[in-house]
Amino acid sequence: MDGSSLGKWLCLVVCILTLLKTEGASIPLTIVQTAVARGAVCLDGSPPGYHFEKGSGSGIDSWLVHMEGGGWCESVESCVSRRDTYKGSSLKMEKTMGFSGILGSKQAANPDFYNWNRIKIRYCDGSSFTGDVQAVDPKTKLYFRGERVWQAVVDDLLAKGMKNARNAILSGCSAGGLAAILHCDKFRSLLPASARVKCVSDAGYFIHGTDISGGSRIESFFGQVVRTHGSAKNLPASCTSKMRPELCFFPQYVAQTMRTPLFVINSAYDSWQIKNILAPTAVDSKKEWKNCKLDLKKCSATQLQTVQNYRTQFLKAVNIGLGTSSRGLWINSCYAHCQSGSVTTWLADKSPVVGNTKMGKAVGDWFYDRSAFEKIDCPYPCNPTCVSIDSES
Repeated sequence: MDGSSLGKWLCLVVCILTLLKTEGASIPLTIVQTAVARGAVCLDGSPPGYHFEKGSGSGIDSWLVHMEGGGWCESVESCVSRRDTYKGSSLKMEKTMGFSGILGSKQAANPDFYNWNRIKIRYCDGSSFTGDVQAVDPKTKLYFRGERVWQAVVDDLLAKGMKNARNAILSGCSAGGLAAILHCDKFRSLLPASARVKCVSDAGYFIHGTDISGGSRIESFFGQVVRTHGSAKNLPASCTSKMRPELCFFPQYVAQTMRTPLFVINSAYDSWQIKNILAPTAVDSKKEWKNCKLDLKKCSATQLQTVQNYRTQFLKAVNIGLGTSSRGLWINSCYAHCQSGSVTTWLADKSPVVGNTKMGKAVGDWFYDRSAFEKIDCPYPCNPTCVSIDSES
């Protein structure tokens, strides 16, 4: 190969690699260094971070802020175990991230939001961004500052142009989907009154459910989260003025008094809820539910009836909580958790449908008031379009 041919070949390789990098959308991690002075830090005291892809064209004044999920830590011990991971420290987070699904940048795959300013707030506090404890135990060196983290990141985005937003969505998946509900009205209050602002919760509608023992371990668990993180003062006052703070960690009690429109994407058989609210390991001492929780096809007839009863609990909680005309519902019957973040399930050819509609279209139509959308799927296993994407909460 002569020098000229080699040069052309190298140029081609560089061009291909550049294209691949662009298509892969390696969006860098932005660290909010100024947050440290406000005490707005991750569990380990490191500054919070987010990934930001700027909007363009018609989306330049539109903002989609999506909060990462990742469960909760309800005790000092469990928070210590998170502290030195990406769930508790920005020092452990990957430096770049690709966006897809609701955050995707391709028009065909995300026609309503592809050119918006799109942000993913990294989750490093373990409280759905609600904690705020001033004191720091010198032994554990744990910082419970989730609410401050949320405020610091949002302030950073407001300064970068979000204060002039014409359209905005606060969204999230799992613990981030719960955070979207808990912070929805607050988010709305920070933006121009003339802006169209709505919230989208994906797999964040955790219900105050009864487990297989007849109790509610999830209530005591959420109570521990609220106490450990000092969350009570940061939960919506419209709820905490009426009931115990730990109950205000459940969307069904918070959504009743929300003023901002909310769209709920959820499975009526949410895999995290079946595993942790209906049949938590702590009340399944004989591990009779182990196989059923992994795959509903492996449930006995009796277990499947219990799962169907849980769906009834879930739908009742949705109807009690979301009583306004501005709500949106896309409730499917797939055994899944977190469905909006994947190109496969958001708006692809084989994405699951409810009422003959894919979630990406349903959310877009609802946001822009093209048409209302409140659809609940038929009971499992009726939907042939289900795609199993059981991701971590």
